Amino acid sequence: MTKKALITGVTGQDGSYLSELLLEKGYEVHGIVRRTSTSNIERVAHLSTALRLHYGDVTEVSRLMLLLQQIQPDEVYHLASQSDVRASFDQPEFTGEVTGMGTTRILEAIRLVDLDCRVYQASSSEMFGASLPPQNESTPFWPRSPYAAAKTYAYWVARNYREAHGMFVANGIMFNHESPRRGMTFVTRKITHAVARIKAGYDRKLYLGNLDAVRDWGYAKEYVEAMWLMLQADKPSDYVVATGTAYTVRDFAEHAFGYVGLDWREFVRFDDRYLRPTEVDSLIGDPSKTAAELGWKSKVLMPELASLMVEEDLRIVNAQRAE
Repeated sequence: MTKKALITGVTGQDGSYLSELLLEKGYEVHGIVRRTSTSNIERVAHLSTALRLHYGDVTEVSRLMLLLQQIQPDEVYHLASQSDVRASFDQPEFTGEVTGMGTTRILEAIRLVDLDCRVYQASSSEMFGASLPPQNESTPFWPRSPYAAAKTYAYWVARNYREAHGMFVANGIMFNHESPRRGMTFVTRKITHAVARIKAGYDRKLYLGNLDAVRDWGYAKEYVEAMWLMLQADKPSDYVVATGTAYTVRDFAEHAFGYVGLDWREFVRFDDRYLRPTEVDSLIGDPSKTAAELGWKSKVLMPELASLMVEEDLRIVNAQRAE
């Protein structure tokens, strides 16, 4: 029989790549979409004939229960959250409500309808915060933002539902994963889009915050494969998904500008408005467990990732110019 999957946060970067992967594997794929006054399905519009979308929200447990009863998914991928770390300082309560309590609602809805399914919970490397790298599944959490605190809550709620109710719930502790589908407010996409606009002559400057922040950047299209593998395992567990490599924001900017033959130092300027009240200095993942138990290993590292993101943003900017 055809497997069914339900994805919350289906319109995001990860949701779109995961939808493609599951459809390729022959799944019947359903996604939950928030009702807004303007369209927010651009990342999955090309899948419209195959992907089944439903209005709903992780703040409304009754709607979640109804959808779960109607769809009867074999796998649930919970990706929905307020995922902007800097914005979480401005909207801490909303972030906790969506990113933290949203996980409780989806798990409780599954429990209440007595659905036998496997659940993926999208956890984040931001939970490690100030803990020294490299970080693995045993590293203590030290969240440094409302977003990270909410994700830490969601992680432990997922663990509790697994241990208290015997549910198959896996936490994927995802380190930074990027792509041309990344939102414009995230630093990597902000850089690559600015590179394309500067190369085209539209802009002259790019303003960034902490250039010394160290991150482990991977390719989102590869990371969704790890999500799927977690739900194919014999038993649920928690996994760090990362490349194990370390680069600074400065390194990313240098590679992105260098791809089009520009010196980043001529265009990048510091702006303290982009600093977080509490900075996270270094996040570097140790994906040894994921490699050993799931057979997953990243292939695309930061230099190649920056290049493919710049290439796509060049295409977008040039297409807009031609209109």
